[in-house]
Amino acid sequence: MNAAVIREPLTASVEDYLKAIYNLSPEGRPASTSDIAHRLELSAPSVSGMVKRLSEQGLLEHVPYKGVQLTDEGRRAALRMIRRHRVIETYLVARLGYTWDTVHEEAERLEHAVSDALIERMANALGNPGADPHGEPIPTADGLIEELSSTPLPEIAVNETVEVQRVTAGDPARLRYLASLGLTPGTRVTVIEHQPFQGPITLRIDDRIQVLGHELALSILCSHRDPP
Repeated sequence: MNAAVIREPLTASVEDYLKAIYNLSPEGRPASTSDIAHRLELSAPSVSGMVKRLSEQGLLEHVPYKGVQLTDEGRRAALRMIRRHRVIETYLVARLGYTWDTVHEEAERLEHAVSDALIERMANALGNPGADPHGEPIPTADGLIEELSSTPLPEIAVNETVEVQRVTAGDPARLRYLASLGLTPGTRVTVIEHQPFQGPITLRIDDRIQVLGHELALSILCSHRDPP
């Protein structure tokens, strides 16, 4: 009879790989080793070696000529880390006075150190929020995550009013700028004008008119949710 396989706790490095691959694999599409290397700021040979080891551990599957994708076990581990990160970010903003542009690095450091029990206490203290300060969905403790349907701001038609659902700009300076304009999750905006050839977009935010560059507007994902 085969003995049960006892897996050692995952290292912080492995957890970072799994989280990165999940984020690089929308809708389960394979992630290339070059994209993983770029995301983690590592050399391609280092990534190739780790990918091989993770595949041998049953956490990844190699898709010939395309890249890698997470197995069910790898996906569960990735979502566990994403839950930790997003709960920590939310707690830092809601309880400790951090701003949304300062929480990412703190959460990166803390997510490997805290216990699952502490994460659940933090989530319960917050009322089990469904999204982090940037609007990203927080996976449940059972490993489920809401698949959000959203539209980048540049694809919103003129005269349409939408709600900012998520903001994917990772750069702190960009987040601070967007916050200064009021472009945070939950804000309703109306598109007034699109300049051609990926030019700037004119918006109405509350009673203000604001012009936003096309590149920055791409980081603002919107929904057509009706106001309550």
